[in-house]
Amino acid sequence: MTNPLDARLGGVLGDRTAKALAKAFGMRTVADLLAHYPRRYARRGELTALSELTVGESVTIVAEVLSVSERSMKQRKGSILEVAIGDGKGILTLTFFNQTWRKAELTPGRRGIFAGKVGEYRGARQLAHPDYELFEAGDERDPGTGGKDAQKWAMQPIPIYPATSTVASWQIAKTLAIVLDTLPPLDDPVPEPVRTERGLLDLTQALQWVHRPEQDSHWRRARDTLRFHEAFLLQAALLQQRAALRAQPAAPRVAGDELAGFDAELPWTLTDDQKLVGGEVAHDLAADVPMNRLVQGEVGSGKTLVAVRAMLTVAQSGGQSALLAPTEVLAHQHYRSIVDTLGPDRAARMRPVLLTGQLSAAERKRALLSIASGASRIIIGTHALLGDKVQFVDLGLVVVDEQHRFGVEQRESLRRKGAVPPHVLVLTATPIPRTVAMTVFGDLDISTIATLPAGRVPIVSHVVALAERPELWHRAWQRLSEELEQGRQGFVVVPAIDPTTVEDDPDALAEDARDGSPPAVPDALPPLPATVAELTPLLRAHPALEGRRIEPLHGRMSTDEKDATMQAFARGEIDVLVATTVIEVGVDVPNASTMVVVEADRFGVSQLHQLRGRVGRGGVPGLCLFVTAALPETLARERVEAVAATLDGFELAQVDLELRREGDVLGATQSGGRSSLKLLRVATDGDLIGDARIAAAEVLEADAALAEHPALKDALVRRLDDDAREFLAKN
Repeated sequence: MTNPLDARLGGVLGDRTAKALAKAFGMRTVADLLAHYPRRYARRGELTALSELTVGESVTIVAEVLSVSERSMKQRKGSILEVAIGDGKGILTLTFFNQTWRKAELTPGRRGIFAGKVGEYRGARQLAHPDYELFEAGDERDPGTGGKDAQKWAMQPIPIYPATSTVASWQIAKTLAIVLDTLPPLDDPVPEPVRTERGLLDLTQALQWVHRPEQDSHWRRARDTLRFHEAFLLQAALLQQRAALRAQPAAPRVAGDELAGFDAELPWTLTDDQKLVGGEVAHDLAADVPMNRLVQGEVGSGKTLVAVRAMLTVAQSGGQSALLAPTEVLAHQHYRSIVDTLGPDRAARMRPVLLTGQLSAAERKRALLSIASGASRIIIGTHALLGDKVQFVDLGLVVVDEQHRFGVEQRESLRRKGAVPPHVLVLTATPIPRTVAMTVFGDLDISTIATLPAGRVPIVSHVVALAERPELWHRAWQRLSEELEQGRQGFVVVPAIDPTTVEDDPDALAEDARDGSPPAVPDALPPLPATVAELTPLLRAHPALEGRRIEPLHGRMSTDEKDATMQAFARGEIDVLVATTVIEVGVDVPNASTMVVVEADRFGVSQLHQLRGRVGRGGVPGLCLFVTAALPETLARERVEAVAATLDGFELAQVDLELRREGDVLGATQSGGRSSLKLLRVATDGDLIGDARIAAAEVLEADAALAEHPALKDALVRRLDDDAREFLAKN
């Protein structure tokens, strides 16, 4: 039997309306339309007499149309429709722009209820584009007929929908009314015992009340119910995927002499967190089901060491490990770091190999042969690892560094190169709030390294607020010079390569810095030279930095150029690097003490925290200057000030979540449109998400195939379509 939610909108609303909704919002089915929830609810307010109207007040009045006139606009194309209405005590004008068609219904003598905000134009009160409903003959809401429903209508909440220039909120409401009038009772995907325990509405009632509430309590209960629905369905899908993954076979990998010898030769002691997480990883690797673990930890907390120990465990049984890095700079850094960490004898046995897109043909051929023959047990690379010609003998472990920098297909294509499903270890230096972890990574086991290795010195952070004190621009470079005079080095990070080339890594820019509207800055402040091309020569010529060795680094340079520059910087042959975010992760230069981020408001919270982590790594105090021209009390300025206020990445992750504008945690481009979170807010709904996960786990534990819960099974198919389910499967 066909589910009414799957009905095509064209068959319900007609092709013209269906095409308009598809073009504006991507809607195709009844389910899509019903999930287009109101973004807020307005109040029509008390019925008001025309003689008592106050400018700026939202009012609802009962009146009669007295006259209608139309005139052309003087400054632009189009017309203005003016409708005079009266209630016997006063007259008010209704104004509509480019809506000539309303003359056909707003004819003199028609009575109705009109709601809107009172404005004033040339001394006369008016309502611009009011909401209204005209009475039919004998309508009981018309006070003139003695009816009693006018006040009830006036107090009824008005749903206000996300709209476009072509599809208005009231048009969406009308199409929803058509659907809701004919909607049969729906099978509820949330089992009745779960609903009863939590006092939730059934799905049919919730949809009716969220779109057509008669009082505020209706839409509030409906939203609570639908919010739980979202959390419950998402958690059920994640738990199903987790179970499916664990049903696959994997080759157990047990630690032996290689790891024991490595640990014995370490020149330092593992932190308690490294021991704990290492134990969790070892337990997973020894199992006959694939590991699927996320290790999160602060910058410099030792996540890479955890990965190296896992690689040695896999190598014990002849297996290979592949580490996928997001940039060539980071891949080279990992390669050098891992070779040094292994030591010459162990590195000779493991034969680590580097594979990137910038290798010469001969180098690439040697690397591919070493991988395909099994001679190399540890392989480090960029996207080049994903190529068809890359073949492994026994891929036992996939390590993904900074997983958010890779697309779903890229990660999955590497996992598929294993003869049997390899174990997967995901690393991130971007701390993840608990609610995001449950919502996005609910099918992964999560480990956290919270403590930093001994010897790390705290970093001092300051906001260089040019909006209030423009002279601080020069003071920032003087402060950098003071650090250089002590024999230290510094980074200067900017968001773009040159004025015509936006940041080479768009993911590094803040979400709300991508909408084309730059942060509010004082009109008198000139544009900052916030590109590598502009700032490098300016700093070379700055009196405070005269004679200093200042060099650029960005993603448009060749691999050899980038690597040579980083090597020179590491050797102390360069004093200051002016760079884009190619240095955001993985770059480890202990002598670098200072980080200056220009136009810091262009970056997100996690990016700023990552950049700051590049300094203070060598036992000398770190200094980070966030230069911004954003005005106080703007979102952009708040973001920068939040990072400067704390070094706790987990606290910043929560701040980041709260500062972001409402959006889909999964991201429509990643997960498929129908898996979007409509009402659920991970910043505030942590307890609800946790409760939904418990409920979903209980249902699936008792009925893994959902044979007794067909409505839930059907809803998962619809809510998380093939693309979305594939997204979840690959994370």
